[in-house]
Amino acid sequence: MEIGFVYRAIILEFLFELYVFYFLIAGKLDRAPRFPLRFLAGAAAMLAVAFPVACFYQTFGGNVWGRSFLYLFLFAASVLQMGFCFEERRSTVLFCCSMAYAAQNMTYKLFLLLWCGLRQTGVCDGWGERFELYYHLLYYIFFFAAAAAVYFLLVRRLLPYLSNRRLDHGLLALSLLILGLTVILCSFEDIYFDALSVGGENRFEVWEYFVLRQTGNCFSVICCAVVLLLSFKTVEAKELQQQLAYLRHAIHQSQRQYEISKDTIDLINVKCHDIRYRLGTMATAGEGVTAEAVDDLQKSISIYDSAVETGNHLLDVLLTEKSLYCEQHGITFSCMADGGRLSFLRDGDLYCLFGNIIDNALEAARRVPDRERRVVNLVVKARGDILLIQEDNYFEGELTFKDGLPLTTKEDKGYHGFGTQSIRMIVRQYGGEMTASAEDGVFHLNILFAPESVSPASGSGATE
Repeated sequence: MEIGFVYRAIILEFLFELYVFYFLIAGKLDRAPRFPLRFLAGAAAMLAVAFPVACFYQTFGGNVWGRSFLYLFLFAASVLQMGFCFEERRSTVLFCCSMAYAAQNMTYKLFLLLWCGLRQTGVCDGWGERFELYYHLLYYIFFFAAAAAVYFLLVRRLLPYLSNRRLDHGLLALSLLILGLTVILCSFEDIYFDALSVGGENRFEVWEYFVLRQTGNCFSVICCAVVLLLSFKTVEAKELQQQLAYLRHAIHQSQRQYEISKDTIDLINVKCHDIRYRLGTMATAGEGVTAEAVDDLQKSISIYDSAVETGNHLLDVLLTEKSLYCEQHGITFSCMADGGRLSFLRDGDLYCLFGNIIDNALEAARRVPDRERRVVNLVVKARGDILLIQEDNYFEGELTFKDGLPLTTKEDKGYHGFGTQSIRMIVRQYGGEMTASAEDGVFHLNILFAPESVSPASGSGATE
């Protein structure tokens, strides 16, 4: 083969296909300053490197190890270029590039499955002088169709997780090992089955050769799919670990917040008692303060002197705090809670559970334009040995559910939406079940705790 043909039809075509997937996958990465200039400089360098690589292919391309080294060298050079263009960790760049290479190789092998079948059945024998034209037309139609399918079915599922930049290096190394073995296997197949072909590449007189060729193509597709699935499992596992760490931190922070809130509310109540006593003394002494003024002032501070009593001191503190918030924002908060039945919950879990339930409800209610519909109802009651927690509130707009949980309506999806996840995690930790639904502008949350989770206790309370 002429060096120009090798450079154009083999090396550059491979790089073009590889970079198609690079750009599909690298969209979530942080670009380096002067990215266009960096990319153009890197592309010029790759074009320059590709020529001696083509010379190497012409000399050593007929050898399995030579061809394998060639493609792995081009892959390594492209990884260096991508690292030059993006401000990311080297492991992240390598991870994305390995996915792109696996997707490119998978697409190529899927085409070979089709092409070998067409050649073996003689479908393309009548193409004559337009053989090359029809071949490339078929190839690129298939390539872009298969690239789109691989992207939407596999690659796109990985992209939302890449923002975390936390990778499992063990699985990354395993993916690279599988990818390297696949490259070697492909080189072996291409060289030796080309030697067995008759009347054109990938056409065999012996049926067993054709079956072996297609088996090798299928095996390569499976290996590349394994690489992509391992990549997905890598980032998914890291995402789950990060979410779990966040939820545990949120529970710990909730317990600290309870201690702060308790001290604050106790201090407010003491001060309110002092102010009321002083106002009464001033009115009795006739120090220029009328009884009506004293009455108005006492009504104004009465909200800070009201305590919710449910039979659970921690829940009392939380509900009292949320009642003050509701008073400030014009939200009607109705609560009937048998807090004594919640003693089986650890303090941090209880505060995080009800804190998230109420916070989500109050945030939704606050957005309702009609003040009469700014209502939140919370019920905690026992039915026999079953403990039931119900929360209902009006909301504005539409809610979308995924895996039984409402998706956050905030624009910053990366840092919100953990509230409902933490609720379900805590509920399941104690053997309970949680369901959520929305109907006619009302959100419903129901939690049931199983008998073995609930320890009977006395005490009940209600507040309106």
